[in-house]
Amino acid sequence: MAYDVVLLPGDGIGVEVMREGRLVLEEVAARTSARFEYTTIACGGQHYLEHGRDWPEGSEARCSAADVIFLGAVGWPSPSGRGPVTMADGKMAGWSPVIGNRTRLDLYANIRPVKLLAGVTHRVHGQHRQVWEPGKVDMVIVRENTEGLYCGVGGFLGAGDARAGAIDTRLISRSASERVIRKAFELSRARNGAPKDGKKRVTCIAKDNVLRGCQLFVEVFEQVGRDYPDIEKDYAIVDAFTQWLITQPEFYDVCVTTNMFGDIVTDLASVLQGGMGVAVGCNVGDHHAMFEPIHGSAPKYTGKDKANPIAMILAVAEGLRWLGRRKDDAVLVRAAAAVEGAVADTVREGKTLTYDLAGEERASPMSKVGEAIRLALAARLRD
Repeated sequence: MAYDVVLLPGDGIGVEVMREGRLVLEEVAARTSARFEYTTIACGGQHYLEHGRDWPEGSEARCSAADVIFLGAVGWPSPSGRGPVTMADGKMAGWSPVIGNRTRLDLYANIRPVKLLAGVTHRVHGQHRQVWEPGKVDMVIVRENTEGLYCGVGGFLGAGDARAGAIDTRLISRSASERVIRKAFELSRARNGAPKDGKKRVTCIAKDNVLRGCQLFVEVFEQVGRDYPDIEKDYAIVDAFTQWLITQPEFYDVCVTTNMFGDIVTDLASVLQGGMGVAVGCNVGDHHAMFEPIHGSAPKYTGKDKANPIAMILAVAEGLRWLGRRKDDAVLVRAAAAVEGAVADTVREGKTLTYDLAGEERASPMSKVGEAIRLALAARLRD
């Protein structure tokens, strides 16, 4: 039986990296017993400009029926030149496949693995410098994915260009907090601990010295933590956490936080692993999941064969692992490990990498990087 895979390429480089992701899935199918059937759904800002909606009618039901969903990237410049394309309700065109899927399919945990691969150089000063030491960065940040400042409660004061103010109301509920915090503890229990000391540790990131919602989040964290006496509990005020994340990443194992704080600190954390081009977002619920690179649609790079496909390929690996565990399919779990290994092999070798990892002078096209990873994958699947 073939697995039902929905592909949401989106806008800009989302379409291009999705092509590379699908080629990896096809390589897995060619060399294992895994079988996939694909449905590609156009979506995003460009689709909205052409059709008046950001994805076709019936897409919600199609995603609900899928075994797994992969998303590229959404967002396209408005013809007016003022920001991205927005819909009549004020939401960015592309809201439906992204935030819509998260809320409708109850993908309550946004899981961001942050791992530094051997061979990655840092760009803290805007140029490729020394190779960072692998093994010092290996954490997971878990972000609540369905409420907080993204719950959609709020509005404008005044009308048109005379708007006098705007209100965004943050919702932090006990039930949503509890399940995402429990997910974080379960992830820690399944991992090998923090790189610094091997301790299984969950860090609660909040602003509970000021915000009521964060006080509730911390309260729930303490209550849930009692069920996990084997795991160390750690606390961090979000602004302080941003400096500790950069200066001592080896201390962290699993971190858990609210929606907006998670959105911010995970982008910062991506710097530790080589940038957005290798950073993955896993939107996971109890019955559905959607996997994506966390970079944007990067319209200026569209059609240039320049974008880094690694984040999308690693998103495919995460999706295969999630589906394999859900369906008790060891073939998919092994394939996921092989995909990750193929990426690690390619990065460590350092001969075929895109500009963001190798620099402009040594850069390879996206298509060549994808090809190199598939060759490494084929070798691993033959072993």
